[in-house]
Amino acid sequence: MHTPLLDSSASDGLEPLPPDSGGPLMGIIGSGDFSRSLALRLVASGCRVMVGSRSPHRVVGGLFPDGVEVRSQEEMADAAEGPVFVAVYPEYYHTLTGLRQQLAGKVLIDVSNAARPGTRGQSNAERLADVFPLSKVVKAFNVVSAWALQAGAQDGSRQVLVCSDHPDSKSRVLQLARRLGFGPVDLGALRASKEIEEAPLILFPSWGGPILATFLLFLFFYLYIFLRSVLLPYLDHGANRFSLLPLVAVNQTLPAVALVTLALVYLPGLLAALLQLHRGTKYQRFPRWLDRWLCSRKQLGLLSFLAALLHAVYSMCLTLRRASGYSLLDTASRQEEAGVEALSGEQQVWRTDLYLTSGILGFGVLALLAVTSLPSVGNALNWREFTFVQSGLGYAALALSTLHALFFGWDFAFFPDAYPFYLPPVYLLALVLPCLVLAGRLLLALPCVSARLGKIRRGWESGGKPHAPPGGDDV
Repeated sequence: MHTPLLDSSASDGLEPLPPDSGGPLMGIIGSGDFSRSLALRLVASGCRVMVGSRSPHRVVGGLFPDGVEVRSQEEMADAAEGPVFVAVYPEYYHTLTGLRQQLAGKVLIDVSNAARPGTRGQSNAERLADVFPLSKVVKAFNVVSAWALQAGAQDGSRQVLVCSDHPDSKSRVLQLARRLGFGPVDLGALRASKEIEEAPLILFPSWGGPILATFLLFLFFYLYIFLRSVLLPYLDHGANRFSLLPLVAVNQTLPAVALVTLALVYLPGLLAALLQLHRGTKYQRFPRWLDRWLCSRKQLGLLSFLAALLHAVYSMCLTLRRASGYSLLDTASRQEEAGVEALSGEQQVWRTDLYLTSGILGFGVLALLAVTSLPSVGNALNWREFTFVQSGLGYAALALSTLHALFFGWDFAFFPDAYPFYLPPVYLLALVLPCLVLAGRLLLALPCVSARLGKIRRGWESGGKPHAPPGGDDV
């Protein structure tokens, strides 16, 4: 694990300022990716930085920007004059007890996150304060990812949540956050650190209700169309219309969902107005369910737009499918005249519909990835949400696009005519790498592999060393 997760090319956009020789030397405990990104941002803002590692000789040369010294943790603790960032996983706080006297009276900035939301007991920052009772612990910078730290001054709209039981130390950290180009928010005493640590773990908190409502609407209309147009005709007179399910039924469902969802955007405003008329005042609070509904109107409007957009794309593809249907009929008639057994029309319809469906959905997810890559949109997401979109939905887009190509090729790859001059079709070559990537991702998702990988990313080393790694970090 010597190779950094963050490529050095990612830092080319940050131009370091001349170090402020009169400013205090700041320290960072840990030499992981977050430590590297933090050091880069500090140096770019003109700060002097020293990194403390348990094994500085194992830190790869050139990992940190010029002007940053990598020393032992003891040397860093002795030399640090300003705030010291603790970029170590909470389970390794006990390995730092030897630095208590050296860090006494100094400001310690805890940048860790909670392992999972809703955990009981003390927060990580409160545990750190217990480990260092003579130091002044401040919770800050945990809501900022390593990528955001490397983004440069243009990312200055991102907020940094800060709390501490020491007002003077908290004031210093608030000023430091402003110097680094962030917008600090004072949340009070250290008891607020638990909420701050869990903030990056909450995945789209304002989207749960709207997404659930939209999904239930889609499920209702889709099942209704399935019952009315597919199941009942089949039970009544044996009509086989199951080929309508992947494309036609979805295209009939989407406009209904878009229309009803759009109505749900404006309905709570009417209910609020009627309630105010009934009460005769605007100074009484609305019921909680109505408050939440009013706050979800933007999300419902965007979901309505998404359903309408998909409906437009599906409608275009239906036109293409009808055009290709004439070609299929012509091919089938020629095969029949030649005495060649043709594929059934049902199979051809399924293939075409699945090909178009996977392509449309893949395009929609790719559009979402493109939108979230914009700084104005990305800044509104916490690190978990951004990772979910760019990684989780990214793999979904890759899988859908791969299925799109597979349905396009269908079984053509098994016919000799597909290999003129013994060369495979282009789509077959294009599928090799995506299939390998998806297979590798499925392998990493196996419990035995994912558990080991999770331990390694939290500092565990092979060879029977389930303890703090050299450097005591990897945050």
